[in-house]
Amino acid sequence: MKIGVVSLGCDKNRVDSEKMIARLVAAGHTVVSSEEEADILIVNTCAFTEDAKNEAIDEILSAAEAKKRGEGKKLIVTGCLPERYMESLEEELPEVDAFFGVADYDEIAGAIGKIERGDRIFCRGGGDDYYSDRVLTTPYHYAYLKIAEGCNNFCTYCAIPSIRGKYRSERPEDLLAEARKLSDDGVKELILVAQDVTRYGVDLDGKPHLIELVRELEKMDFEWIRLLYLEPEMVDDELIAFVANEPKVCKYMDVPLQHVDSGVLKRMNRHTDERLTRELVGKIKAAGITMRTSFISGFPGESEEAHRRLAEFIRDAGIDFAGVFAYSREEGTPADRMRGHLPEDVKQARADELRAIENEVIERNAASLVGSSLKVLADGIDYDRQCFVGHTERQTPDVDSVVYFTSDEEVRAGEFYTVEAVSRDGIDIIGRTV
Repeated sequence: MKIGVVSLGCDKNRVDSEKMIARLVAAGHTVVSSEEEADILIVNTCAFTEDAKNEAIDEILSAAEAKKRGEGKKLIVTGCLPERYMESLEEELPEVDAFFGVADYDEIAGAIGKIERGDRIFCRGGGDDYYSDRVLTTPYHYAYLKIAEGCNNFCTYCAIPSIRGKYRSERPEDLLAEARKLSDDGVKELILVAQDVTRYGVDLDGKPHLIELVRELEKMDFEWIRLLYLEPEMVDDELIAFVANEPKVCKYMDVPLQHVDSGVLKRMNRHTDERLTRELVGKIKAAGITMRTSFISGFPGESEEAHRRLAEFIRDAGIDFAGVFAYSREEGTPADRMRGHLPEDVKQARADELRAIENEVIERNAASLVGSSLKVLADGIDYDRQCFVGHTERQTPDVDSVVYFTSDEEVRAGEFYTVEAVSRDGIDIIGRTV
């Protein structure tokens, strides 16, 4: 069968999609890139926020229209949306032939024959075995390594524990074997992801083993190893020094802070406060590490004073990159039952204000790089700009700003170049190879 796959949501979901595709290929199916060519359409969904759910529904309905245009086509929906809303989706989306939850990818290949015969399948609550094979959907020179599943932090706004379950670290021997294959296949940048990478191994023997894992990964041929999603209360002096000093570890930390006001942080169940947050940011910046974070604006009970404190913090802390999100009310979470929910227009206005402040910070940081030489990993060509595009170790691909550059010599995607920054365009760097 020819199968088309659409993957939505985060990079952790991307890894799930890549391993699902590998299972299908191993079962003898062919993956195609167009809806028209596909016999079976699969939409791997996210349901983390209201926007993510709406995007998933829109993509499913689009695939359903493609199904109508092709005789005999089938439609499968996988991932977080069916895991969370299987009962309602069964009635609301009759166009879908099968639903599979977040731990049921092992079942899909074996169920395709039944789906072809007209059976409608609902599969949720499974327990997939670890699967090492991947079909990369990123450019070949970088890849994500998902080192754990689930979360034990129980932030009051978040539905991830109810969707993905408790925190579960993958076995180090499995991860190292998977990484070895990626290294042998030419991956230059390995990006470690989980809902919380800092707790890797805690569920195995009560102690975090992230640094030990990375030291083993450093023995492979990766040029860069990047760490995403480090919970602030777990980022200690040892980890900061490790990131700052290890030659293969990107001088970059993604630490989701979510807020700075102690009262808001307490209601979020974030296990930190304003003093510790400010101290942590100061330590990371003092170590010369680029920092990305995320903030939630308009959390229930957020006062004007709390919002002002967050705005001043973003303006003064000099955090290199930040995503700002208006609070999304998620049914079933403790925050959903809190008092003090703010009107949507207030949440959006506050989020817009914070984004504007952070954008000024990013532009200021970009301006400070003009005149410097940067080590850039080439990602490809921007045909609209008629130049090459890449990123440095201080920019996560597909997330942060980029480096646009020209060259008098041949440039190949996946290779490193020294680029002189000559100007900026908004938050992005403009340069030329040296």
